[in-house]
Amino acid sequence: MKTYIGIDLGGTNVRAARITEEGEILAQVSSPSHGQEGPETVMKIVKDLVYSLPNWQECAGIGMGVPGPVNTEKGCMEISSNLTGFKGYPIADDLQKEFGLPTFLDNDANVAGLAEALVGAGKGLKTVFYTTISTGIGGVLVVNGQTVSGKHGFGGEIANIIIDRNRKKINYLNAGAVEVECSGTAITRKGREALADLGVEHAGQVFALAREGNQKAKEIVTTLHRDLGQLFATIACVCDPDIFILGGGMMKSADDVLPGMIEEYKKLSHEALWDTPFVLAELKEPGIVGAAMLPKSQGI
Repeated sequence: MKTYIGIDLGGTNVRAARITEEGEILAQVSSPSHGQEGPETVMKIVKDLVYSLPNWQECAGIGMGVPGPVNTEKGCMEISSNLTGFKGYPIADDLQKEFGLPTFLDNDANVAGLAEALVGAGKGLKTVFYTTISTGIGGVLVVNGQTVSGKHGFGGEIANIIIDRNRKKINYLNAGAVEVECSGTAITRKGREALADLGVEHAGQVFALAREGNQKAKEIVTTLHRDLGQLFATIACVCDPDIFILGGGMMKSADDVLPGMIEEYKKLSHEALWDTPFVLAELKEPGIVGAAMLPKSQGI
């Protein structure tokens, strides 16, 4: 059985693992990434981690997931807000020259979706759309076992999709962008605004209050259902996937989110699309497993 090296690089920490083609983690190491100290420092840490993996030489390839949009053809980051100096840095080429193994780079949400498509909830299906709903919202389309990143690396970057242009502008995203209306951060913000006397600290409290009958909390949740229903109806019109897979922290409240969202999705989409299943992500470590799946997705 083939094995691959998966690397999960963030601004704070980095992990490297040797992983089988079925997604089993055989060995894993980690370290602070020192992401603000520049490519020379960070890449030395990454390389040292790979060298410390048992039998790394037997692996067929290397894959890395990083935050933000990625030019997958050039193997570099298009934006590097969490990793100083990495915009345009040839990460994949650097690692390939160091280890003599084919190396691939993609966005961290993309690789998580790739993992779910190849060895998780979407295994065996041709067209998979993966969405993570947590602090922010991200997504990826996986077709025939490969992520569709697009020319600029923005394929699947659904955070800025407008679900209602009449909402107020919150940050750099569009007014009414789905991330500023439906992420865990957004639900917490709305809860604090509408339920100021109840000390809302996280989205789960809003869902709990809605279940208890709090009218303002129920309105927030009802709006969430409608907004997410609109998002997925829009995505379905573009790519009509075999399955929608949902991950991220908000899915801890899946029972509060999915039924109402699916009901709204059906109101806003063609009848032929109503049977598209919405399922929860299965994998415990989709980020690092998905990074290791990048070489596999390229037939290596």
